[in-house]
Amino acid sequence: MSSSEPSSEIIDADVVVPPAKRPRFSKRVMVIVAAVILLLVVGGGVTLYLMTRGAAAPGEPVAESHDGAEVTYIDAPAMVVNLRGADGAARFLKIRFTLVPVSESKGEEIKAKLPLIVDAFQPFLRELRPEDLAGSAAVFRIKEEMLVRATAALGPGKLKDILIQDLVQQ
Repeated sequence: MSSSEPSSEIIDADVVVPPAKRPRFSKRVMVIVAAVILLLVVGGGVTLYLMTRGAAAPGEPVAESHDGAEVTYIDAPAMVVNLRGADGAARFLKIRFTLVPVSESKGEEIKAKLPLIVDAFQPFLRELRPEDLAGSAAVFRIKEEMLVRATAALGPGKLKDILIQDLVQQ
């Protein structure tokens, strides 16, 4: 045999077996890639399920049992307002929140007065500056101020809490 010919094993004088081709990827790499793809697909499905399972129309009470007591949540429509800036640049705030009434019976009353509550939030949110939204304490202050304004609009003893779902500044 010369050195320029491909190497092959000779088993019999008449039979020549070509060398075995190595697979492009090892079995271990293929198993890891398949596992990663499976995790991504399952994770995406679970995320999609969790995002869509509790989707209620804005203003519609959503009842949830927690320790045997019925808790009602009222989703408010998302609000987008201009922020007051010193530099004159256009800045916006998008906020989505949920109202928690004291009882289920108060939930219907709050649902009926939801436009009044949203109207009470407008002047406060429009007066915010971008620097007012910095840090986690800012979210707490905004939440407390919204609770004070909603209580003033509804009357005392009707609203337990306001839960901020999204607070996005652009």
